Amino acid sequence: MRDPKEYCTCTDTKCPCHPTNHDQGCNLCILKNLSQREIPSCFFKTIDHEKPTEGWHYEDFAALVEAAQMQNSFPCQFERK
Repeated sequence: MRDPKEYCTCTDTKCPCHPTNHDQGCNLCILKNLSQREIPSCFFKTIDHEKPTEGWHYEDFAALVEAAQMQNSFPCQFERK
């Protein structure tokens, strides 16, 4: 498995949960997001469409997917390795 520091797309490197700030990979980020009913920013960034809301909650992700579908910019752009 690749080191999350190599592929993490989150730009908030000051966040204590960012993989560059500890040795637990994505675990801390996922745990934080689950406790706050949020989805990690890396999920949002896989969809090639402007984010229509301010938040990172489940509903915000659903709104992004819906907006992308309406503009025909879905499915997401994600390169598997």
